[in-house]
Amino acid sequence: MVRRILTRIATPVRSLVMRPIRSLHQAAYLLAALTLASQVLALLRDRIFAHTFGAGQVLDLYYAAFRVPDLVFALVSSLVSAYVLIPRITGMDRDATRRLLSESATFLFGVGGVICIVLSIWMPQFLALLYPSFIASPYQDAFTLLARILLIQPILLGLSGILASVTQVHRRFIIFSLSPVLYNLGIIFGTTVLFPRWGLVGIGIGVVFGAVAYLMVHIPVVIGAGVLPGVRLPTLELMAPVVRNSIPRSLALGVNSITMLFLTAMASRLGTGDISVFTFAGNLEAVPLALIGSSYAVAAFPALSEALAQKKHDEFVKILSTSARHIILWSIVAFGIVTVLRAHIVRVILGTGAFDWNATRLTAALLAVCMAGLVVDALELLFSRALYAAQQSWRPLAYQVAGGVVTVALAFSFLLLPERGFPAFLANILKVGDIHSTAILLLALANILGQFFLVFLSLVALRRVAPGLGTALLRPFIHGSVAAFAGGVAAYATLFLEGGIAPLTTLLSVFFQGAVAGIVGIVFSAVALYFLENEEFRTVTSALERLIRSRDARSRVLAPSAEEPI
Repeated sequence: MVRRILTRIATPVRSLVMRPIRSLHQAAYLLAALTLASQVLALLRDRIFAHTFGAGQVLDLYYAAFRVPDLVFALVSSLVSAYVLIPRITGMDRDATRRLLSESATFLFGVGGVICIVLSIWMPQFLALLYPSFIASPYQDAFTLLARILLIQPILLGLSGILASVTQVHRRFIIFSLSPVLYNLGIIFGTTVLFPRWGLVGIGIGVVFGAVAYLMVHIPVVIGAGVLPGVRLPTLELMAPVVRNSIPRSLALGVNSITMLFLTAMASRLGTGDISVFTFAGNLEAVPLALIGSSYAVAAFPALSEALAQKKHDEFVKILSTSARHIILWSIVAFGIVTVLRAHIVRVILGTGAFDWNATRLTAALLAVCMAGLVVDALELLFSRALYAAQQSWRPLAYQVAGGVVTVALAFSFLLLPERGFPAFLANILKVGDIHSTAILLLALANILGQFFLVFLSLVALRRVAPGLGTALLRPFIHGSVAAFAGGVAAYATLFLEGGIAPLTTLLSVFFQGAVAGIVGIVFSAVALYFLENEEFRTVTSALERLIRSRDARSRVLAPSAEEPI
């Protein structure tokens, strides 16, 4: 009987999880909803970090150590990434797909394993070059061991990417979105349970646990498709085109990782806690980026690849334009509201325990800078996938190099400026002029300007395969700006009116004041879009109306027929 009850419960859950999602908007909204769960866990993880460590050296060491496996993942694991595998296995038969996945997994494990072993041996020298002050700290041994443990992660995530290509091709987007949820649970477990026993090493073990869960969640889909990879010696015939087409993607990710490695190394020389607040602000911006940019980019990529594979060029342009217009509109609206509420957001999520007031203010200022680049960060996710789908794999690499060069050059140039000039002006604008060290704001600004340049180059390139794309994006930009202004002003006015009602001395009061102002801002943004007769806004409201009506229809009780007993 118990088994029968569990089966009844599991059947609809399994049906929902394993159900393929075909509609672009349905997939994007579903991904956004599930991504929100993952981001909530990520924010809980950051809150635990902030409460336990504050913006101090321990957390700086953890984030600095993470840059090393990020670089390995970019240069090695992405050689057989889903971006290259998805267009190839789309329409491929089962045996061919299994052979391709098997050789890709074996290649990744062999090549990546050797590189990680070599890097692990030379890890102390590598870290000393990047972070000389950290190596001289009392945590030197734990820092080195943590960096070595984290080298396991890129191999596991690379294997996950191979399996995730099957998940995305079969449009099992719910499974795809569960991966980061489990990954963050592993990190939280490492921080709360293992860190008190083993220190920094415990957090590293938790990261590995999360990466294992990230991998395992895709296995049911792969088994169900009958393409579970095994150990198979890679052949030149099959792997050469995969690696050749992956090299641009791998190098593009590598350039981005190297750029962030440069910025992190520079931040480590500015002051204690600068790496932490820089990362915290980036993680907060990652929430709307994941909800808006990643959702549409992930949902659109299989459809873009399929459209070009079937030579439906008009469909490709339509999908790309639709996704970009939604990304621009909602990114700009989010920028307007989050920038006004940045202090409340940081205080609610991070303002606890060892995270002091200056760290809170500096993180809020950095969040404003990061949010200014939300629209280009989101578009970069979509545009790079569009270029890969169009078989223009080398263009994202060239643009990443250009953007990285601009970022690093601007970062060095900004740090050479007199403190009383532009740096002081920027700090005063963001209301942190009285904090001793605000140079980290300049690194964040340099990173955003580099991203603007990258996306500009991508847009110019896409106009060749999607004529009229740039013109189509002008209207959502204008409408989004108007809605962002309306929502931002409304939110600011609400904060002003609420200021005399209750003192902001407790977490609950800060949360409710920010929540009320945020809701008012969203309502005013929606009203502005309604009066502008914005097409993207109408698409979303129509989809919600259909969803509500379908639920109402399913909830109605049907009258019994003549053959049924009452």
